[in-house]
Amino acid sequence: MGHGLSTNTTGNSTIESNSNEHYLGLVNFGNTCYCNSVLQALYFCKPFREHVLNYRLSQKNKKENLLTCLADLFHMIINGKRRTGALQPKKFINKLRKENSTFDNDMQQDAHEFLNHLLNTCGDILIAEKKEDKDKTENRRNKSNNFLSYNGDGLYNRINPTLNSNDLLNGTSSLTDETWIHELFQGTLVSTTKCLNCETVNSKDENFLDLSIDVEENTSITTCLRVFSNTETLAGESKYFCETCSSKQEATKRMRIKKLPRILALHLKRFKYVEVFKQYKKLSYRVVFPFELRLLNTSEDCTNNDRIYDLVSLVVHCGIGPNRGHYIAVVKRDGSWLVFDDETVDRLDPANFEEFYGVSHDLGRQSETSYILFYESRDVFVES
Repeated sequence: MGHGLSTNTTGNSTIESNSNEHYLGLVNFGNTCYCNSVLQALYFCKPFREHVLNYRLSQKNKKENLLTCLADLFHMIINGKRRTGALQPKKFINKLRKENSTFDNDMQQDAHEFLNHLLNTCGDILIAEKKEDKDKTENRRNKSNNFLSYNGDGLYNRINPTLNSNDLLNGTSSLTDETWIHELFQGTLVSTTKCLNCETVNSKDENFLDLSIDVEENTSITTCLRVFSNTETLAGESKYFCETCSSKQEATKRMRIKKLPRILALHLKRFKYVEVFKQYKKLSYRVVFPFELRLLNTSEDCTNNDRIYDLVSLVVHCGIGPNRGHYIAVVKRDGSWLVFDDETVDRLDPANFEEFYGVSHDLGRQSETSYILFYESRDVFVES
């Protein structure tokens, strides 16, 4: 693929750096570029990488799952003897295909769908392990607290003390669903609907791990995000059922960001279903994205609305459609941008970075367009 690569570099052997970073490609096991590109983009989100590697250290005797396979792959990359070359993510791919039939074939899959599956699956694994650890702790506590008490009538009663208020305060009696996956990627949207008849306002929160936004021709990410939060009118067949009025009424609706994530994964909705052709069409529109991003479409009660993000990696779709194309990852490291194209890693000439914005006129031709953008907050950190 023509990625606008630097003319003085031709492959992995040319990647040089003063740091100890490893730049290893991933072997394609039959249209697994959708997986390789997302894994590379996530690997260079340093807070995510460090959490995954810390998980491996703390879960050495755990049953194999998708997260342990991911942790083993990241461990192989960062601890390999070679700083360049390629690895085979065979263990991870096999586990992915075994656990989800959607990916159990050699067909091209959607990179965003894979990202969504990966983050949700890892979150579910961590929640289940927290519950298992909690249950084990409670069982040990119950065994140690069970004792016999003489009741004065020649009989002994078995006593099992109940949890006291201190247990409730320190959280030992409850289980939160928040894991480090959620601490890094989860944000919150607030949907506000106002009935135009009685003027009753209802608000509803909705959590997200990645944010999907519509794209338009010759626009920017900032504009797309602003449109995302525009007020829309619900009328006609789309009227809103107002519980106060007990009937369908015209209403206004607006979606804004209430809680900003530490790592913002922005999915550009570049595949549109065309009813007449009964298939998806790629929208190769030119959408400019900044290296530095400040979100302005936040709610009034957003606590961190001045958060600034830096672009750290992106997944790029190459081709004319969702089922006919290729995915690559573009990542920033040590002040340079690198292209990870399965087994191959090359430097990117900054002058050619704009190629990933898209094309000014969507003529259905081959294009290399940004598909998922990963922005990292400047105040993000990893707890030890």
